[in-house]
Amino acid sequence: MKWITRHRPKIDRIACPWLIRRFIDRNAEFIYVPDGDVKAQAEALDATPFDVPDVEFTHYGEDCTFDYFLKKYQLDDPALQVLALIVRGADTDQHHLAAQSAGLWAISAGLAHNTTDDYELLEKGMALYDALYSWAKFLRHEKHTQSPAEQLLLDVFHRLMETKTGAGKRIPAWAKDLKEIIQDQIDTNLTLKEISKGLDLNPAYLSREFSKYFENLSFGDYLRKLRIEKALDLLTDPKYSLTDIAYLTGFSDQSHFTRIFKKHTGESPSAYRKKLKEK
Repeated sequence: MKWITRHRPKIDRIACPWLIRRFIDRNAEFIYVPDGDVKAQAEALDATPFDVPDVEFTHYGEDCTFDYFLKKYQLDDPALQVLALIVRGADTDQHHLAAQSAGLWAISAGLAHNTTDDYELLEKGMALYDALYSWAKFLRHEKHTQSPAEQLLLDVFHRLMETKTGAGKRIPAWAKDLKEIIQDQIDTNLTLKEISKGLDLNPAYLSREFSKYFENLSFGDYLRKLRIEKALDLLTDPKYSLTDIAYLTGFSDQSHFTRIFKKHTGESPSAYRKKLKEK
């Protein structure tokens, strides 16, 4: 049987031919043509089109063409179901669907970049999906570190990194500077992006490293914690209204202050102040 689809294949247009040859028709022939020629050439060559719009073998909802082939031919091999999720994630840019989806996309894109002939690309892709299928069927639960001693060393190392406290860790200069900046400007609209410029650090790096030196809290959570602590102190002084305290602690308004305060303490600022007066 002949099958036809768009040229320059990457995911579905190689995964589907692999599926057809391995599980449906080992003698299947595949034809790649420019995008706009698929339907006309399908009729001229008596070939079945796939992975193009408005044909039977195509995407349906969130499912890709590979999914449809599995349903159409009732292929219920568990390894194929695992493979289907990986293919779908790679083909629809939903890399969260399977840990392997991003890798499949990267390898497929690289193969297509390095291989200009579509039929040579198909043969290379067949080997790729053979390997991925074998992994899904026989090796999915194995780890790269098979040696018990090697795995034990890794486990010890990971536990050490997880339990290591800040007491024995050298605090970098930027963390000390950042702590002072936050304390001095807690009543302003601080953003990590603006602070990173003053510290001459990459914002992504600062965001990633922040929790290591600030009580295992994100920048936003740490800032809210300090603001609530300052608010608790100000609430003991009757000269400050709740509006004043909201302003002095950097909240956008009293309503915002009340909502965050209640979330952290379990009661509203007014209820907390009332309890202070009763003591």
